[in-house]
Amino acid sequence: MEKGNLSINSENILPIIKKWLYSDMDIFVRELVSNASDAITKLVRLDALGEVVLHSEDDFAIKVVLDKNNRTIKIIDNGVGMTADEIKQYINQIAFSGAADFLSKYDEENSGEKDEQKGIIGHFGLGFYSAFMVADKVEIDSLSHHHGAEAAFWSSTGGIEYEMSEGKRTERGTEITLHIGSDGEEFLDDYKLRGILKKYCGFIPVDIYFENTASKSDEEEKPINDKNPLWLKRAASCTDEEYKKFYHQVFMDYRDPLFWIHLNMDYPFRLKGILYFPRLKHELDAIEGQVKLFSNQVFVADNIKEVIPEFLLLLKGVVDCPDLPLNVSRSFLQNDGYTEKLSSYIVKKVADKLTSLAANEREEYNKYWDDINQFIKYGCIREDDFYQKCKDAVLYKSVDGNHYTLAEYLERNEEKIGKKVVFASDAKLQSQYIRLIKEQGVDCVLLESRLDNPFTNQIEANESGLLFTRVDAELGDILKGETTEGSHKELVALFKENIDNEKIEIDVQNFKNSGVPAMLFLSEEVRRAQEMTALYGLSFDDGKSKEKLTLNGTNELVKILDEGKVSTDDAKVLCQHIWDMAALSYGGLEPKRMEEFLERSSFILKFFADKGQVDE
Repeated sequence: MEKGNLSINSENILPIIKKWLYSDMDIFVRELVSNASDAITKLVRLDALGEVVLHSEDDFAIKVVLDKNNRTIKIIDNGVGMTADEIKQYINQIAFSGAADFLSKYDEENSGEKDEQKGIIGHFGLGFYSAFMVADKVEIDSLSHHHGAEAAFWSSTGGIEYEMSEGKRTERGTEITLHIGSDGEEFLDDYKLRGILKKYCGFIPVDIYFENTASKSDEEEKPINDKNPLWLKRAASCTDEEYKKFYHQVFMDYRDPLFWIHLNMDYPFRLKGILYFPRLKHELDAIEGQVKLFSNQVFVADNIKEVIPEFLLLLKGVVDCPDLPLNVSRSFLQNDGYTEKLSSYIVKKVADKLTSLAANEREEYNKYWDDINQFIKYGCIREDDFYQKCKDAVLYKSVDGNHYTLAEYLERNEEKIGKKVVFASDAKLQSQYIRLIKEQGVDCVLLESRLDNPFTNQIEANESGLLFTRVDAELGDILKGETTEGSHKELVALFKENIDNEKIEIDVQNFKNSGVPAMLFLSEEVRRAQEMTALYGLSFDDGKSKEKLTLNGTNELVKILDEGKVSTDDAKVLCQHIWDMAALSYGGLEPKRMEEFLERSSFILKFFADKGQVDE
């Protein structure tokens, strides 16, 4: 049996790095600047361990220099540096990670020390080779921190063959020079390169200076990054103004956020961050949240669903997880129990914040509801666990502008309507029904968005016996008033004879409001069945009566018809018109029926106009 080690051919591995390992070409900036940050972090670490002695005047920094004329980009640091042997070990051996080697060595020596890996970003040893995504030639000039070390120079064209010689660097640290090829032309633009640096490295824990040799500016004297971002501070030490300023700076949103959650956990995993509740639009497809994921202050990606559940991506914020199980490119997560715990923790913190606001700052929370209700409803639909955690924070806004929890609504109305929630899906169209139920002392809530149908189904599934009933559905005597005296058989027969619908049911009730001659009602069960089948382009017909036309026994026009005081022809016109008016307030008329209604309206108006002339 023969055994051996697999070998890697750089001609084969580099195309993989360029095409598959990294999803975006601009990643090279993050990888090389992160490596420079690691080099400085390692040196500080060695100083803490007594391996090196640093001077108080040491000013650690990373410099990125753009030279468009010579088509180069340089990344310079004053960190730990490398000897020629270390370059051979860490650079010539593809996928040999200097960070991993460093951590392994000092983990063994200091196994009892907490957070020994803190601040070390790279783990896989492939980040350096992302340089060849944009550069035809890459050079390294490095001087190690080791006493008496000599500078070493490394150069490679295309990442296939290399040359090594004595370096020219006289100060500790490393200078990497990228000779940009045609594939990286766009990165020679000052504005673009500066933007990429701020995107990926805007919060790296070492000062980063950007220099353009073609144009000096005052900005070059200031770091382009904030090495102490707000999320690293204790929540108690942050002011509201600081939270708002950070939000405006990171998300370019001129509006202030509604409120925020400061995340800070050290055990059983490390996580810090800030989640903001922005002023959301009311149509879900127009909501564009943005949750930025960082690892040790280095930007990884936006909206990674393994850590941030999809419904929470409607928020805006930053989450920094130093222990993320990233894959080689750092752009995607490896699925494991760690990410599940992270996700569960974040969901819990969001739910806790909502329930706390609802319980302790109810007046302010009511004001937030119009902006945040779509987010909460979407979360309840997507994750039952989220609903269970924050169901006491779910509010229902009434047509009068009052806000109730489900328990509060039932306490106010259950005696009159049972375990039901009466709602309006269109306050203007259903105004007659809303007025009618308000006259009975029942609260009507507004559920007008596209999310509300699946949302109410979810609530019904979780709350035994609860039923959401639209205000124009049959709600029994509480909605329609008291039954009138007598059977009104002749009136019912008159309407059945004169309206074109054999299936419709007709009855007579006494409404408190005598101005309404009739109203249409449909059972909640049938209404839902109609809407469900309509989603699939079908029509619902169970062969039974669906609509019920309820005539108002207190209305003068209905009384005239009931007493037979009009001619047969006039009775037909009035019956059809009353039916159409009821249909208009219920859901509108089909085009042909609308035309007939308008023609009939003109006829009725002309009748009164002619009558006026005769009276004169």
